[in-house]
Amino acid sequence: MKIVCAPDKFKGSLTARQAAAAMAAGAGRALPGAVIDQCPVADGGEGTVDAMLAATGGARRVTAVTGPVGEPVRAEWGTFDGADGATAVIEMAAASGLALVPRFERDPAKTTTWGTGELLMAALDAGVSRIILGIGGSATNDGGVGAAAALGVRFLDGLGSLIPAATLCGGILDQIVGIDTTWIDPRLARVRITVACDVSNPMTGPNGAASVYGPQKGATPAQVEMLDRNLRHLAELFRSELGRDVEHLPGAGAAGAMGGGLMAFLGAELSPGIAMVLDAVGFDRRVAGAALCMTGEGRLDGGSLAGKVCVGVARTAAKHDVRTVALVGATGPGVERAGEAGLAAVRVIGEGLPQEESILRAAELLEKAAERAVREFVTQNK
Repeated sequence: MKIVCAPDKFKGSLTARQAAAAMAAGAGRALPGAVIDQCPVADGGEGTVDAMLAATGGARRVTAVTGPVGEPVRAEWGTFDGADGATAVIEMAAASGLALVPRFERDPAKTTTWGTGELLMAALDAGVSRIILGIGGSATNDGGVGAAAALGVRFLDGLGSLIPAATLCGGILDQIVGIDTTWIDPRLARVRITVACDVSNPMTGPNGAASVYGPQKGATPAQVEMLDRNLRHLAELFRSELGRDVEHLPGAGAAGAMGGGLMAFLGAELSPGIAMVLDAVGFDRRVAGAALCMTGEGRLDGGSLAGKVCVGVARTAAKHDVRTVALVGATGPGVERAGEAGLAAVRVIGEGLPQEESILRAAELLEKAAERAVREFVTQNK
């Protein structure tokens, strides 16, 4: 019997890799002869690099880059052999993330995506043919101009002078009059760039990058208006200078309009995070022929049923008539619709325990829950 263990992280307690190992240990104890495939996954946000490297046996790398407020940071990323050849997986948050900025210093008018561009350059130097970039958790609102500058794009002011790359940020986008892509790294034309994006916000307007996410990054109401105005200016430059109209495309407003910038500057494609990760780790192939699939995450509710890890795993497994059970730390409103989303069952691993204890004992509880789930499955299918 083949069993696939494909969980997301249990935030605050287990990485996806650790969760998959705990599930596998429990499954192995319940059915010693089973073939168990540990396939940790993620939704394109925090933990994506770790999960994808664990699932593919990839190599972890560390590169010194420029952080969101100009300080040096050491950013982790990785490479693995994918269906499209050598593939890099990068999290924007590792170089330009909100967690890298002390709370009292947060100001999306002054932060830059330059470091994310440096990570993309590092991936090119590694000789990859595909780059997977998760853009969750950013501290920025610069429309991707910082990253573009790191890749060779030049930005000009009203006098035709080069705007120093170090000054490029959300607060000065209105000073850009020209965009010169002559010097962009030519290797980018030979690389497929896929961006994990689970939001549908446009670049501008009441549902745009600045209006929705600016306050979370430290923007005042006045700054939100200014940042939105600056992004409208940048969107017009995308149309006039690059011939690309991305302002109102779904996802263009993701990560401070990094989504729009990546589409405009690099022709990147935006994809739902879980679908992209499952494709990259070959989940469809791995779950084929399995008798049971186990997935899980820290909390499952109506929001996560809209297309996060557990549902993405269950729907793919269902194509192969494979039953999927979700083992979770907690549930919330909307979880009663789990069956409609393709999950055969949802089990809370620490049922009846205080949340703090459940978090501390997550590995042990998950292992035991996986053992019970497998024993139950075997009994029902004798």
